[in-house]
Amino acid sequence: MEADPAPAGGAAPDKPAIQTSVALAGDGEDIAQARHLAAGFLTRVQAEHGLPVSQRAMDVTQLVVSELVTNPRKYAPGPVLLDLKITAGAVEVAVWDSDPVLPVARAADADRVGQHGLEIVMAVAQGFEAQREPVGKRITARIALADDPGGAVAGRRPL
Repeated sequence: MEADPAPAGGAAPDKPAIQTSVALAGDGEDIAQARHLAAGFLTRVQAEHGLPVSQRAMDVTQLVVSELVTNPRKYAPGPVLLDLKITAGAVEVAVWDSDPVLPVARAADADRVGQHGLEIVMAVAQGFEAQREPVGKRITARIALADDPGGAVAGRRPL
């Protein structure tokens, strides 16, 4: 995990950000590597920082990472960057790739095989955003670390 020395405004933070990043090379093991990185990151968040991470958050984060890394592996040339960051009781999963085309959720189609990743991510994440970058795009999803005591999920909100 790397500490972010200062927030965007330039002022020193009260405490360093809890985050990690990896560049994925584009080989056949990227998706598994990304899932393992996410699980290890959340395990360290619990052990080293004492933040609660529910089993649901662990599972959903690995699913979201898998789905968000799969798409650029299939459709975008070049490397993929994966960033994981703890913010306000959630883990933000951000994936950058070189393709500037933003993903679009497709209409439900029971006959369609595959291509449901974006719909899955949007259904399980509490926040979702897709934005163009000077080169490529960045897709970000936010997953709550702790389950609601009543079992309710807060619902998806823009990041």
